[in-house]
Amino acid sequence: MFDIWKPEIFHGRRKEKNFFEGWYFKVVDRSEKNACAVIPGVSITGDPSKSHAFVMFLDARAQRMRYFRYPLDELKASDKKFELSIGGSFFSSERVNFTLGQGRGLITARISFKGTYPWPVKLLSPGVMGWYAFVPGMECYHGILSMDHSIEGFIEVDGTRTDFTGGRGYIEKDWGVSMPSSWIWMQTNHFDREGVSLSGSIAKIPWFGSYFTGYIFGFLYDKKLYKFTAYSGAKVTLLDVTADNTRIRLENKTYRLDIDADRSKGVDLPAPKLGEMTAKVNESLNSSINVDLLKKKGSGTELIYSGTGRNAGLEFVGNITELIKGLKK
Repeated sequence: MFDIWKPEIFHGRRKEKNFFEGWYFKVVDRSEKNACAVIPGVSITGDPSKSHAFVMFLDARAQRMRYFRYPLDELKASDKKFELSIGGSFFSSERVNFTLGQGRGLITARISFKGTYPWPVKLLSPGVMGWYAFVPGMECYHGILSMDHSIEGFIEVDGTRTDFTGGRGYIEKDWGVSMPSSWIWMQTNHFDREGVSLSGSIAKIPWFGSYFTGYIFGFLYDKKLYKFTAYSGAKVTLLDVTADNTRIRLENKTYRLDIDADRSKGVDLPAPKLGEMTAKVNESLNSSINVDLLKKKGSGTELIYSGTGRNAGLEFVGNITELIKGLKK
């Protein structure tokens, strides 16, 4: 039960089927010429031959994804804090050390994180899910372990070592039965100054035989996290999606967040459906996102921040029509 207030830890300890869990580490070097995502996780099905642990490695600049599969018994996780090992590779909120593959295709990394900024966990709002974290049996749960942080260390791919010291990173995770059938996800923490970060998602949420469209957006600016979430009463007042552009406007009583995201070419990644990694999602780490944060004043607004986020992660999956319809419920 107390795991609810620890979204970062492993939640699959007693699961026997229809379950997935994955942690997402994004790292971009100081020059911004190298961007990678590392995703350790687990796929648990009713068929022992299909259940496995895994580590995905996405090299965004090379447009290449590699998937490394391991027996379930090679996954070890602490039940007190986020410390995870898979096949000799180690992952936590403070560092990752991994060795993937062998021979000329070897990938190794020794990276540490400093100044992490997790989404706050409170008694009645244990993380980014808010009070929805208390609802049992939801299709998918979400956690943000760090909106932004600095990086020290290196990644070596196929014999070429890249220094990531001075770069920026981001960490989140998902767990549950399946990823939503329709969703939009975006993230960037490369603006004109350090410490500015955007993370957000809009998704179809099954709900007692029907569904609604849920949304969670956070914008970190000047050491303050501005939250725009369905459970806090914020509203999506604009959602317009094309093949290469997404525009979103979110409003609460005090603030407005305008987002204009341009999508670049991505790479297909395996995604969970009923615990199995049989679905596909196309993810870009080269997109750009324009963000305006405004404060409402009478009948007008006052601009707090305007900027463009680079090296942005961007995904759009499924049916935009049902997402828009679900906003009206």
